[in-house]
Amino acid sequence: MPHFSFIRQPKLRAAGLALVVALVSAGCTPTPAGHPPGQAFDPYEEENRRTHAFNRALDRNLVGPAGKGYSGFIPDDVENMIGRFAFNLSIPGAVVNNILQGNMKGATEDTYRFVVNTTIGLGGLFDTASELNMPQATDADFGQTLYVWGVREGAYIELPLLGPSTERAAAGKLVDLFTNPLTYVLDEPQNYYPTVASGATGLSDRGRFADTIDSVLYDSADSYAQARSLYIQNRRFKLGGGSGGALDDPYDAELGTPLEDPYDE
Repeated sequence: MPHFSFIRQPKLRAAGLALVVALVSAGCTPTPAGHPPGQAFDPYEEENRRTHAFNRALDRNLVGPAGKGYSGFIPDDVENMIGRFAFNLSIPGAVVNNILQGNMKGATEDTYRFVVNTTIGLGGLFDTASELNMPQATDADFGQTLYVWGVREGAYIELPLLGPSTERAAAGKLVDLFTNPLTYVLDEPQNYYPTVASGATGLSDRGRFADTIDSVLYDSADSYAQARSLYIQNRRFKLGGGSGGALDDPYDAELGTPLEDPYDE
């Protein structure tokens, strides 16, 4: 596996993060006036559909069978432990994002959960924090941070391998590669553990939720539109704190137009 030494250089990291934030702030495409409320803004649909066809073929021939085989071979208890281990390794990144969002309560609670599960829970293999009735992790990411900062959602895009996203969320995925402190604290090969564990969890999820994923990709009349709708609804639901209401992005209003809370019914 290649060693990205530039990621471990603070000045380059800071410059890279600043550049990404500047680009996404300027580059997220605003929803045009008259766009139907609640619908995904998809000006790149033709190219997105080509990417979707590629992802669908890749899933049919490689990812799907690998996920089902992995989930069928690995005992459920071991799958659960790997999933908990991967999630625990992601918590330091969530702490950073909570701090960037000004959510110090979430940052503190996530830190306590990480410490407890890393020590008593043997690196996160066991969820001791939940057994002690500690608050659930926030699962904050940089896409959410951009949302809190007021960056527009931008256009819907489908990424190769990674699947459905938006311009804002895609930029967040890129920055999240840099925001987990473990990337800089751990030496090789331990610094690759989060990536490997995350990949294993992805395969596990593909196997465990095979029926649901297959129904969207292969049983839908239009799998692209179905996947787009599900992603947009779930993502906005998460950003809205799990509350109901119209699924509009509040930062796509025209300049000078008061921003209404789409989750406030």
